[in-house]
Amino acid sequence: MLVSALIIFAVFLLIFGLVVFFDVRKAKKHNQKYHFGRAVTAFLLLLPATLFAFFFVLLPILYSLGYGFTDYYLTKPNATEFVGFDNFKAAFEEIAEGGDLAKAIKNTAIFVVVVVPLQIGLALLLALFCNNKNRGTVIFKVCFFAPVTVSLAVTAYLWKEILTGSETGLMNQFLALFGIPAQDFLRNDDTAMLWIVVASAWQGCGFQMLIFLSALTGIRKELYEAARMDGCNAFQRFLRVTLPGLKPTLVYIVITVFIGACRIMVQPYLMINVYADRNITISYYMYEQVFTSYRVGYSSAVAFLMTIFIGTITLIQRKFLGEKKR
Repeated sequence: MLVSALIIFAVFLLIFGLVVFFDVRKAKKHNQKYHFGRAVTAFLLLLPATLFAFFFVLLPILYSLGYGFTDYYLTKPNATEFVGFDNFKAAFEEIAEGGDLAKAIKNTAIFVVVVVPLQIGLALLLALFCNNKNRGTVIFKVCFFAPVTVSLAVTAYLWKEILTGSETGLMNQFLALFGIPAQDFLRNDDTAMLWIVVASAWQGCGFQMLIFLSALTGIRKELYEAARMDGCNAFQRFLRVTLPGLKPTLVYIVITVFIGACRIMVQPYLMINVYADRNITISYYMYEQVFTSYRVGYSSAVAFLMTIFIGTITLIQRKFLGEKKR
C-alpha cells in the first residue's frame, strides 16, 4: 500500500509540475511579463491545500475504486485477490433480489425526495422572515442557526430522547396532555424515517438560511420598487423578483443538500440502529458491510456506484436548473 501511495503521489507531483510548466509557457507565448518568484510563491501557497486534498480526498477515492475490483476483507488484507466486476455483479444481484441494498436505496430515495424540498423550503422561509432590519431579528437568526453548530451525534441523541417510546419521552408527555397514549415513534416502520427527515431538516436548514440571506441582500431594492409601481402584490414580487434573483444560489443549495441527503448515515444509525431493518440507508449499509461483514471490496464497489449515481443526478440538476446560455 505504501509503495502504491508513493507512486500515485509521484504522478500527482508530476501533474502539478506540468501545470506550473504550462503556466510559464502560456505567459511567454502571450508576451506577458512573468515573475518567476511570484509564481513560485503562489504555487507554494497552494501546495499545502493541494497535498491535503490529495491525501484525504483523491487518494482514498482511488484506493476505494481499486478495492472495488478485489475481494479485500478487513480481517484478511494479505489475501486480497483481483476479482474483476464480481462485486458490482453481486450488488446488482442483491438489488434485483430485493435484499438489504434494495431496501437501503429505497429508504435513501424516500429520505432525499422528502428532506430536500422540506429543508430548502424551510430555509427560504426563515431567510425571508429574517430579511428585515427590525429589532430582534438578530436573535431569531442566532436561534435558527444554533442547531447547525450542534454535532449530528448530539442532534440524533436529542431527538431520540424526545421520541423515545417510554412515557417519560418529551413527545409522549405532550401527547398525554390530550389523553393520547404513549407512542414508540422510532420503532414504527411507518414513522421512523419521517422523524429522521424532520430531525435532519431542523438541524440543517439554518445553514442554508444564511446562504439565502446573503443572496437576498444582493437583490436590488429598485426592482421591488418597480414591481410595486406595476401593481404587484407581495406574492407576485416574490415570484418575479425574489426567485429570479435567488436562482444561482438556489441551484447551489439544491445540489449541496441533495448530495448531503444521499450520504445520510448518522441519524438512522444513532436513532434507530437497534431496529433498523426497514430504515437502513446506503451509507449505513456500506458501513455495516465493512465493520460487520468485513467486505471492504464489496462496500467499495457500492460506494463507486453511488458516486456515479450522485454525479449523474448532479449534472442533470445543473443542466435543468442552471442559467440558460444565450
